[in-house]
Amino acid sequence: MPLSYRGCVKEILQAKGIVDYDLIRIVRKDGVELKGILIPRAELEDDKHIVMKLENGYNVGVSVESISQIELLRKRKETKEEPIVQELPVKQLPRVPLIVTGGTITSKVDYATGAVKPYERPEELLDLIPEISEMANLSYVPLMSIFSENMTCREWIRIAKEVEKEINSGSEGVIIAHGTDTMHFTAAALSFLLEGLFKPVILVGAQRSIDRPSTDAVLNLFSAVKMAVEGPIAESMIVMHGSPSDDYTYAIRGVRARKMHTSRRDAFLSINEPPLAKITRKSIEIINKNFNKRRERGEVRATDKMQEKIALIYSWPGISPDFLEFVVEKGYVGLVLAGTGLGHVPTRLIPKIRELTRDGIPVVMTSQCLFGRTNLNVYETGRLLLDAGVITVGDMLPEVALVKLMYVMGKTTDMEEIRKLMGKNLRGEISKSLSITVFPPGDVYNV
Repeated sequence: MPLSYRGCVKEILQAKGIVDYDLIRIVRKDGVELKGILIPRAELEDDKHIVMKLENGYNVGVSVESISQIELLRKRKETKEEPIVQELPVKQLPRVPLIVTGGTITSKVDYATGAVKPYERPEELLDLIPEISEMANLSYVPLMSIFSENMTCREWIRIAKEVEKEINSGSEGVIIAHGTDTMHFTAAALSFLLEGLFKPVILVGAQRSIDRPSTDAVLNLFSAVKMAVEGPIAESMIVMHGSPSDDYTYAIRGVRARKMHTSRRDAFLSINEPPLAKITRKSIEIINKNFNKRRERGEVRATDKMQEKIALIYSWPGISPDFLEFVVEKGYVGLVLAGTGLGHVPTRLIPKIRELTRDGIPVVMTSQCLFGRTNLNVYETGRLLLDAGVITVGDMLPEVALVKLMYVMGKTTDMEEIRKLMGKNLRGEISKSLSITVFPPGDVYNV
């Protein structure tokens, strides 16, 4: 078995007869003792650390300079490098495709390069989550492998077309494995692009890789399959952890979901409305009864046109009209503003906004607050913005307004039609009224 380390670390390990995956013991100079499996290192990583997988499942890096003693406890157990996998189920179960676009949830580490690469067969995932084989016939559709931050409307349309094909060919529901960073953008896009949807479309991801003991991938994917097979909801939705613990997930409407934490397992929140459902290993509890119901028959159609040149601009103290002019000069034909409070921007921008709307460039107002709705009838600035032609969209999220304007302007360039469609609730993106219970309570800080 080769040794992946180099430099001084390689010399130390070779002197002890240690190779990758051997069980070793390290005693640090501060007296701390560590025991675990020697993990291979990528070729491009430094030669000053040893990486071990401890008995608790976590990986730890140890600086060579901190080591006082290292010894071999047991040679690596020789096994085939190919994972033990289950055969695909042959039972008469609902067919559920897993469309892979990238992301942590369907990835594994290639220790030769340190790169992360996707699983290539559904059997590999079934080996990790065997319960799925009793719930559905899972097919694996490797559509693309892309970091979610690199997604554009072209990828959204491509995903929508694949969903259209899968649902119209008899799938019980569709699951999309996706990176979490922009998952809420894609979920919103699919909400608009998929017209006549009659089966669930579920986006799922992971905040922590599947080889970590604290991974959220297993429960998230299990819940996604359960929702695809048993759930009564036929919408684009995100299914992710509902708490830091490994106990339940939430299904969140695609046009209401937002990633609100960089690393927590329960990073996604439903904004301005309750989640659609709470999913445990035993049940699906419907929370929000306002949803599009699953039907046995229908035909979904994927729209294949979006206007890509739409900009989302967050207002800030000091923003200049020249900035709006600069964006338009770069070819952008529609603007979504994330204003302050009820939907305000500095009054010095208003003449430029009036000029843009008169020139046929729609300007949509949302709020940076996320929770609550815009209201331009309260203060003078808001009324001046209305007079300048700004389009109001209630409690629609800024990112959702961006995606919706892309969708709407893919259909029409008529300003009155754009205004009408942007202000109309198409997929649950605008609420008639808001409940005080959808705002995070003050005692969430435990003070």
